[in-house]
Amino acid sequence: MDITPGTGHSGTGHPANGTHHLALAAQLSEVAFGLFHASALRAVTVHRVADHLAGGPLQPDELARRAGLHGPTLRRLLRLLATRGVFQEDGDGAFGLTPAAELLRTDVPGSAHSGMIWLTEEVFRRSATGFEDALRTGETPFDAAYGMPFFDYLHTDAEAQTRFDTGMAAMSGPEDEVVAEAYTFPATGTVVDVGGGRGGLLRAVLTRNPGLSGVLFDQEQTVAAHLLDVKETAGRWRTDAGSFFEAVTPGGDVYLLKHILHDWNDEDCLRILRAIRAAIAPGGTLLAVDAILPPGNDPHFAKGLDLIMLACLRGRERTEEEFRALLGEAGFRVSRVIATETFASIVEAVAE
Repeated sequence: MDITPGTGHSGTGHPANGTHHLALAAQLSEVAFGLFHASALRAVTVHRVADHLAGGPLQPDELARRAGLHGPTLRRLLRLLATRGVFQEDGDGAFGLTPAAELLRTDVPGSAHSGMIWLTEEVFRRSATGFEDALRTGETPFDAAYGMPFFDYLHTDAEAQTRFDTGMAAMSGPEDEVVAEAYTFPATGTVVDVGGGRGGLLRAVLTRNPGLSGVLFDQEQTVAAHLLDVKETAGRWRTDAGSFFEAVTPGGDVYLLKHILHDWNDEDCLRILRAIRAAIAPGGTLLAVDAILPPGNDPHFAKGLDLIMLACLRGRERTEEEFRALLGEAGFRVSRVIATETFASIVEAVAE
């Protein structure tokens, strides 16, 4: 018998169908186990277990010997991760790499190693425990846990800032190439990457479009570690440091905002967008690269990402309608939305 709200329950408040009840409880337990999946992933990533499997599957004890770890504990963590397609156990009990686990290697193109280290940082786990209070107060859990906003915290901890920059670059690398390919840039002109981090996207754009020049705009300590000094972009780029809340490099033809707007609430987004609007000529182009929340209950990366924003920042993921309204208020008209092969879309807007 199906269990629907208000029906199919006994007088004790329990579902009448015991088997169905157990299945639902198991489903809830799988959600609750998420903490342990993330912790196991972090542990094997920190210890570079995937690197030791590059030559093929190994028995847990031998793998542990090579990595300097405890064999029985390693086996149990790998067994859990294998249920999520990260590593796989063969019929003889040896563990090997899956396509997902390959990305945990430190020596492969597009390695996700640094990205997974960052995403499983203590700051996220500690912030997520604050959801209980956030439901009552609406306050950002990170601020309550650390006594300051997220980006202010990074300014006080140089190592955390480096891990953030490195992790973002690792996760964005493959996405940068996809975004650069998905959009037809003008043959000539200047592209300004606002809040562009270490410049991965700008490098991809300039490499694919030899007639363009570019400016990487971000905080001084971030642009100092830029990735632009490659032969494909020689002589066509420069860096500029500052706060995008105050002013950005003027005179660009195309302005990029990749995964910036989702970090901030609408008020702060308008400060950023108005700074860009003041720097761009009428008819100039703004490309906002961000996830777009789809309707319905199907899984989507943006829905998980939205919880990171809720836990640590004051921003959120947005629907297409919300992007149109936000950009319109800042003096831009959305001309089209381009889906990419990644979870992110390109929102093209024209300065009016």
